[in-house]
Amino acid sequence: MIPDSKRLFAAIDIQAGETFADLYHNLRQILGIHIIKWVDLSNIHITLKFFGETPEMEIPAIIEALQSSVAGIQPFELNIRQTGIFGSSYNPRVIWFGIEANPMFLKLNKNIKTFLEEIGFISDRQNFVPHLTVGRIKEIRDKNHFQEVLSAFRDFQFQQTLVKEFHLFESILHRKGPEYNIIETFAF
Repeated sequence: MIPDSKRLFAAIDIQAGETFADLYHNLRQILGIHIIKWVDLSNIHITLKFFGETPEMEIPAIIEALQSSVAGIQPFELNIRQTGIFGSSYNPRVIWFGIEANPMFLKLNKNIKTFLEEIGFISDRQNFVPHLTVGRIKEIRDKNHFQEVLSAFRDFQFQQTLVKEFHLFESILHRKGPEYNIIETFAF
């Protein structure tokens, strides 16, 4: 850990509706034989940029860049649907719920990337895959069972969400799980 630093990320907070919560809990129950660290519903979010350990003196410039990124952005609907994994089918690492492409969302992501690059935060060159991480896989005890369940949940519609803002969060890691504190909110 860097002295006088905070572990930061920018994200859209997602409030789980009834259908979302029901499907999440069903998936969690059905996959109960596997060892999966599930994300608490209160911490579900779409990461726009992960900064990691960031010196506190850089935070004002980050806030200014993120504030600039909302210019021209209007509130938009996000459609949360589909279930997938990161990693291979032989070695899955993460279970996610997907986000359908939305022009305003993609514009916001591009703006964030552009303004942060101007102050020295170079984005990784991987393609941006908007998603909600719902579980981190520690051990799959029955690969056929796991793949069958994920296949059954693949095309579910979880919810539509109106997005009017995103946040810069500080993440404080604890044994029981992360604690997220909002540092700044960026409304459109």
